[in-house]
Amino acid sequence: MIKIFGIIMAIGGAISLVMGIMGIFGSMSLWVSPWALSILGFIFFISGISLLKYRKDTDVVQAENRN
Repeated sequence: MIKIFGIIMAIGGAISLVMGIMGIFGSMSLWVSPWALSILGFIFFISGISLLKYRKDTDVVQAENRN
């Protein structure tokens, strides 16, 4: 479950980061502030990557607790 949440956060963060950067440089008109979108996209992308990198999935934790 943690890995799925990390993947969703990383993909969503990457999409919003790209949209925010495109909005900052003027090639895309957005309905929110492009700076806010790029900052939140960066935060979500880094959080998702760190979840994927450093957290064990719930299945692995349950298997370790059985042994």
